[in-house]
Amino acid sequence: MELTILMPCLNEAETLAVCIRKAKIFLEENQIDGEVLVSDNGSSDGSAGIAEREGARVVFEPVKGYGSALIKGCEEAKGRYVIMGDCDDSYDFLALMPFLAKLREGYDLVIGNRFAGGIEKGAMPWSHRHIGNPFLSFVGRMRFHSRVRDFHCGLRGYNTEAIRSLGLRTTGMEYASEMIVRAELKGLKVTEVPTVLRKDGRSGPPHLRSMRDGMRHLKFLLTFKD
Repeated sequence: MELTILMPCLNEAETLAVCIRKAKIFLEENQIDGEVLVSDNGSSDGSAGIAEREGARVVFEPVKGYGSALIKGCEEAKGRYVIMGDCDDSYDFLALMPFLAKLREGYDLVIGNRFAGGIEKGAMPWSHRHIGNPFLSFVGRMRFHSRVRDFHCGLRGYNTEAIRSLGLRTTGMEYASEMIVRAELKGLKVTEVPTVLRKDGRSGPPHLRSMRDGMRHLKFLLTFKD
């Protein structure tokens, strides 16, 4: 199998179905041998049942956390490549070909760059767009000699075996930083592609907690030792 489209999920019943449908259309229209894999992180709103009805494969990760769900998904993926993305409908699963094209070229990790692709009105708080994300990405670039300009984009693709070899272990949102840091230190081929971020389809608050998760990222970047 060439591609696993991986969606970490915690109570995303409002938007999960449309994301799975778009991912399946992408696979079908581009004649890609692939699967949609949902890594459920303890949903209580019926998300797992929705995923199964929509034709996705579902795995369960009881240890709470964004990183935990994605580590489980990476372990269970059947595809040579993985493209991971949040299932809140903020990313377009119909527009994944730039990621797959770079993976086919031989890149090990392909990060979406929202600042290059565009951030729609209401999709990202002002403080995240102009302070938090740029500052944390700057710290990551300076400390680890990386060229990645958007350290925290949730839409990214990778070579499955290459990322498994990194031994990623952070359980929270800082997983996004750990993936880039360890990939850079190991000398993997890393690149970015422009990605559009849209306002998500949730009616409730996001899972991200700005101060808590921002500080976890910063602590990871400043204290990491391989």
